[in-house]
Amino acid sequence: MKDRTASLESMRDRTFDLCIIGGGATGLGCALDATLRGLSTVLIDADDFVSKTSSASTKLIHGGVRYLQEAVLGFDFGQLQMVRKALHERIHMLHAAPYLARPLELLVPCYSRWQRLYIAVGMKLYDMFAGQACIAPSRLLSARTALETLPSLRRDKLVGGVAYTDGQFDDARYGIAMAKTIAQRGGELLNYARVVGFGCGSDGKLASVGVEDRMGGQQLEISARVFLNSTGPFADTIRLMANSHMKRRLRVSKGTHILLPLDRFRSDVALLIPHTEDGRVIFAIPWFGSLLVGTTEDEVQSRDEVVADESELAYLLKYINKYLVCGFTPADVQAAFSGVRPLVASKGAGNTTRLVRAHEVEVDEASGLISILGGKWTTYRAMAEDGMNHVERRLGKKVNPPVTRGFRLTGSAGFHAEYWKDLASQYRLPESVAIHLAQTFGTDAPLVVKVIQSAAELSQPVYPEAPVLAGEILYCIREEMAQSIEDLLARRTGIQTHSWNNAVAAAPAVGRLLGSELGWSDATIHDAVNAYTSKLRRWADRASISLKVS
Repeated sequence: MKDRTASLESMRDRTFDLCIIGGGATGLGCALDATLRGLSTVLIDADDFVSKTSSASTKLIHGGVRYLQEAVLGFDFGQLQMVRKALHERIHMLHAAPYLARPLELLVPCYSRWQRLYIAVGMKLYDMFAGQACIAPSRLLSARTALETLPSLRRDKLVGGVAYTDGQFDDARYGIAMAKTIAQRGGELLNYARVVGFGCGSDGKLASVGVEDRMGGQQLEISARVFLNSTGPFADTIRLMANSHMKRRLRVSKGTHILLPLDRFRSDVALLIPHTEDGRVIFAIPWFGSLLVGTTEDEVQSRDEVVADESELAYLLKYINKYLVCGFTPADVQAAFSGVRPLVASKGAGNTTRLVRAHEVEVDEASGLISILGGKWTTYRAMAEDGMNHVERRLGKKVNPPVTRGFRLTGSAGFHAEYWKDLASQYRLPESVAIHLAQTFGTDAPLVVKVIQSAAELSQPVYPEAPVLAGEILYCIREEMAQSIEDLLARRTGIQTHSWNNAVAAAPAVGRLLGSELGWSDATIHDAVNAYTSKLRRWADRASISLKVS
């Protein structure tokens, strides 16, 4: 990607075919689709790319087992169609970035013969709706096989289990890979660019958007023929800014996940807890050396900073310990993250656990604004294609047909499961570093290695024994538009997601690299590190997590 200064200059005195507001999964998907269709496209986000909802997912590429159950029991054809679409979209996500996405087997433990039969039939329906897009057929397991597959399961009253396959992915890196691919294809992107207002043409339709550059403080006006709102839980804000007479459409729910040590789990198969007292499902997923557990679901009003609290941790630990013998306590929680989901209520919907995750494309005839509301990560490509079809009609011009169905993101060409060995051998890298680089950058990793090996100090880890080296941080600043310590530790490298203590340990080195590259003074670097570690301390206090802050 260009640096921000070059991106800002590229947007001046130019009229784009399309301006996309929002750089999460949906917005990035739309921008990729648009550039591949040959439309001149600009994307802006008020914060970092994939910094809100899109990097706070359960990291699953899935049709939605619970949604299938609700669709069948409630005779809800619309929800059934959403599940079927998501099941077919899984394959496209796995294909688009094989270094960031992979199949994952999940085990559902059963504690009665009736439950085992019920879940087995449900999973066969899941397979059936996937059709040729089925990743692997579901399996009926005896109690012995279930315990061999997941030894940490509680044995009491266990009669067996059902195993099925979905996918898992690195949501933050997947979004960054999309952003880089868009830039390579000629699209313009800018993070930390907040919309402050719209300008209209003589026909009363949107013709420009006023933007505040939150890094440099300058104001910018971007002109475009069509504006697309893909701001997820913030979509109502943009809708009302474009047309104050519109009614709010969204409700949002908060979901919290926690990260636990993986060694006690003793399996590479995930656990699905099929039912809780309040009608949810909970996943426990091996994820890059940690055990990811989530999610909670509670309707909230705030769409700004949402953080995990003590009651949510207690809720997740209660259920994980009910099904596993690991004996996890609050002291075992290494990190936590929360996000809000944008939900479009269906008729008669009550609490947010009953709201459909399907998307809707809304066209406001008064302003011309197109908004994509709702949706989920797994269906981002289909959502983008739908949204871009509406954009094409609004433009009234013939463009290239959509090609995202078989498209592969940067870093995917030539990637294979043993690629990390090629890296380790060719560049004499430690195994942990080679694996990390392969899983983060795919076959673009040699570009990162070139920076790492350009100076001795850049081959140093950002904290003791970390697989993340200083040169990787520098690459992310230069090539991925990272602007803050959190950008680098949460979304570019994932350190913050797995361990807040490791993030604290890495913050000083990362702050110095960032400050040196962006021209910060020593005082500014010091303040940035303190601000970052203070934020983690505040989050840890809210969740009652022990945090070592120097």
